[in-house]
Amino acid sequence: MSLVENFRNIFKIEDLKNRIFYTIGILMVYRLGSYITLPGVDASALIATAGNAASGFLGLFDLFVGGAFSRAGVFALGIMPYITASIIIQLAGAIVPYFQKLQREGEEGRRKITQLTRYGTVIITAFQAIAFSINLIATAPQAIVVNEFAFTITAMIVLTAGTVFVMWLGERITERGIGNGISLIIMIGIIAALPANFYNEVTTKSNAILVVIELAALVGVIAAVVLLTQGVRKIPVQYAKRVVGRKVYGGTTQYLPLKVNAAGVMPIIFAQSIMFIPSTIGQFFPDNETIQTLTMWSADYTGLVYSIVFFFVCVFFTFFYTAIAINPKEMADTMKRQGGFIPGVRPGKATVEFIDNILTKITLPGSIFLSFVAILPAIAVAVLGVTPGFALFYGGTSLLIIVGVALDTLQQIESHLMMRHYDGFMKTGKIKGRRRA
Repeated sequence: MSLVENFRNIFKIEDLKNRIFYTIGILMVYRLGSYITLPGVDASALIATAGNAASGFLGLFDLFVGGAFSRAGVFALGIMPYITASIIIQLAGAIVPYFQKLQREGEEGRRKITQLTRYGTVIITAFQAIAFSINLIATAPQAIVVNEFAFTITAMIVLTAGTVFVMWLGERITERGIGNGISLIIMIGIIAALPANFYNEVTTKSNAILVVIELAALVGVIAAVVLLTQGVRKIPVQYAKRVVGRKVYGGTTQYLPLKVNAAGVMPIIFAQSIMFIPSTIGQFFPDNETIQTLTMWSADYTGLVYSIVFFFVCVFFTFFYTAIAINPKEMADTMKRQGGFIPGVRPGKATVEFIDNILTKITLPGSIFLSFVAILPAIAVAVLGVTPGFALFYGGTSLLIIVGVALDTLQQIESHLMMRHYDGFMKTGKIKGRRRA
């Protein structure tokens, strides 16, 4: 009954209710756009090809864009070019002085970085759109009803406009809706594929016990991912007493929470975008056997080579994104200004080194576990015999995005409820969303 009452409370808060309905409306627009076919494509002929994104890399990409890729929709490239552009900009921020300067300029610098990311999204989308059209012409020529050159140019313009529009939709959700817009758009595309994949899994199994075992394993994996997302190392911080007038401030012990998975789901999204690059290059040359052979390893997400490379790329991006998201020096400086100190550790450089050391110790096992979860779909196919489509929900990007985004969105709803003095979904207030940069 308490859960029902909490849902009722959501609609008692006018601002929260409007934000939720606004978000749902934007997501419906996105889903509608994924069913609008590109100009010059015969949708019925495309369906007759039995799906040009049914498996491997294309199937994985198709999952992230909610099936728009296989339907040759105007949102066929989804938000992934934006993610790729964000990766490039953030990598540049670690090595290019100009971007490092922008990162230190506060709000003005962030606006410039956002603008550069948008420009990068347009450029990347244009190249990927050309690759998409070349691949579609090679795999489903009967579905193209116009001149091939005209189709390539048209597809490049429409797909680029589609991705920019999706990017705009995501920004509107973040600004006026609830949750992180970009993450929600990816999540809704993934969830849209769940019912069909689950039905296919059930109908292909002759033994109901196997289905029960698979579902039990799925529940266990979800629980482990939630634990990973929620895991926190608390560092005690003592605040000295201060007397201001007749009042005494400080003299209490608080905690500095360092998340085991401080980077959240972003390392997986970044790593997945990197893994898309070889197959994207291969789409430009569908008839070149040498290039197709070189990129073949990246076309099978259940393969051994793909899993090994993906594992180490995830570990790297976990450390990289954690270094961007958490600044030990800034934490130590803030603590010092507020009169706080870690018991047994001198303020200043020693505190920075202490926090950095703790962060490294918890990030290493966190990154390994996160990377292991990332390759669980391949393990589910090999060990449990799960169909490749349903196996994507056993871990990897799909499950991590669903859990991470769900917790993040729930935390925002929780904050609105608590501000209006309503009970949250977790009365202890312990729900914590993933940290965003």
